[in-house]
Amino acid sequence: MTAKTNLSISQRALVIFTTLFMLASAFASAQTSAKLEESVIVAKITRYEVKKEYLQKFEKAIRDYVLKSLSDDSNIMAEAYFEQDNQSVIWLFERWTNQNKLNKFRKNSESKAVIQLEKSALAKPEKVISVKDLEPISKQEWRRASKAEDKQLTIMLFVDAKAGTEENFKDVYHIAMPEFRSEPGVVTYQLSQLDSDKTQFVTFEKFRSNEAFQYHLNFPPIQPVLDYLNTSIKKQPFQDGIHNLIEFAPLIRE
Repeated sequence: MTAKTNLSISQRALVIFTTLFMLASAFASAQTSAKLEESVIVAKITRYEVKKEYLQKFEKAIRDYVLKSLSDDSNIMAEAYFEQDNQSVIWLFERWTNQNKLNKFRKNSESKAVIQLEKSALAKPEKVISVKDLEPISKQEWRRASKAEDKQLTIMLFVDAKAGTEENFKDVYHIAMPEFRSEPGVVTYQLSQLDSDKTQFVTFEKFRSNEAFQYHLNFPPIQPVLDYLNTSIKKQPFQDGIHNLIEFAPLIRE
């Protein structure tokens, strides 16, 4: 009888120990996940197609959003552009230290104004593109501005790589990127990979002038990149993926 009771107590102790161990493991896992979330930079590109009658009002709402973002310590960068060939299309670029900070920011009046206006101002739902920056740059580098006398040229290029060649593309850029960023006419140069599809990439290239861009196109380190673009993407010519952008916020110049 005593042996049976002791066995029962041992079993209960084992259950309690196992339960406590599982709770402790779950708590540690949650803490680890939270720390990981806090360390993951959020990089987003949002495309808006705006009805013409709302364009001025929506532009102001986005400008206010960008300026408010830049004043927040958790923001790394925020910029907004028109599509050069279709100014009804607006692109918003932003990076934040983590998702929690962005979620908190989205509760302010400037964010709510954009969200509210989206309901009536857009010709179609906004498209949010989440990306991961490759060869990432610092907040200070993201906020480097063109000079007042520059005639800034900003280009975005979407690249849809053939499956199995994406690592080759990353390797080519890994070699070329330091050279590109050292060009005197380059303000910002960033390559990112889409979270939704690892074969899709986007470059964000900001030059001080068209002359600086032409220099870039003839810069010897660009040749391996051009060779890849001319042979290893799903649809040619690669130039079809180029978007020429006109900045309207924040328009800061040195």
